[in-house]
Amino acid sequence: MSYKRFDADDVLVSAESVTTSAWSGNVTTLSSFYTSSTQYNSTSGDFYVNVFNQDPSGSGEEIQFTIGYANKNGAGTLLYNSGVAGKSPSDTVYGQYRTLVLGDEDSDFVFGSGDNTYTASSFYVISIDRGRYKEKILPGSFELKISGSGGGITLTDTSATTTTQTFTDAGRVYELKANVSSSVAASGSYGKLLPDVGIILLNEEALDATVGNGGIALGTGNSTNADDQNPKKLFNAIIAGGSFKLSSQETVSSNFVFARARNSEFNYSTNPSILTGSGELRHDVLIDSPETYITTVGLYNDNQDLLAVAKLSRPLLKNSTKEALVRIKLDY
Repeated sequence: MSYKRFDADDVLVSAESVTTSAWSGNVTTLSSFYTSSTQYNSTSGDFYVNVFNQDPSGSGEEIQFTIGYANKNGAGTLLYNSGVAGKSPSDTVYGQYRTLVLGDEDSDFVFGSGDNTYTASSFYVISIDRGRYKEKILPGSFELKISGSGGGITLTDTSATTTTQTFTDAGRVYELKANVSSSVAASGSYGKLLPDVGIILLNEEALDATVGNGGIALGTGNSTNADDQNPKKLFNAIIAGGSFKLSSQETVSSNFVFARARNSEFNYSTNPSILTGSGELRHDVLIDSPETYITTVGLYNDNQDLLAVAKLSRPLLKNSTKEALVRIKLDY
């Protein structure tokens, strides 16, 4: 075994942005949506509903995203067993996302910007599965079609037209708009896209509006101590819309290591089997015309601890008339 220290020019760090569809199977548009009736009747169904790409009663299904409903006053869901007013799953979900997004339990969610804002006490949450959006959602790729009794709308984010970037404790944030000319001035925007944490917040007020006022008449229930099954209402609206486009984005960093064997290097084998018991070469040809075959490159630290191994696809002949350059790529 022979060692050679790498020079500064032999190591290169590179970063590349990789974009792909967020959905399973690299599907650009998710058009089939399934939930589990078992979850609806379970404890977790009070907080969120998983949405799958295939029927969960079969095989091969994967969670694509979850739907939740948040209400500051605890409306729309049954109270906990304690029966304390306002303490219910919807209140818990509201507090969870207030901490995640706003980082302050005294802050409120505000949809819209400038003179067109709306302070919301309730909203819907679409949380993209972590394995789907990888590092972050690609801004500008979000397109969700939803439909209710008041008609259908297509929601997109405003990243393409945003001139001043806005940040929260959860990273970048973009408002959501719809492909309708009807005014939603009374309710700010249709929601927010938070690409760095894979979350979409949908403004209940805007969705509950009639079609003439830019909504879909979703019919969110805000009863006290009542199971209004609001996540299911949004799920049905997504099914009726039939289209959810989303792309993920991640930065893949690579280390390129160039292992160089010059004509005068690595021509002699260090395998002890080439020596006799008295320390002489078994074959005289190795004296005047030494040859070796490079099969593996090992990367070591200064303590000669093996850190990584790169194996060549086939042995590489090396002698004093040949030079070799092996490029090693480490992705992380």
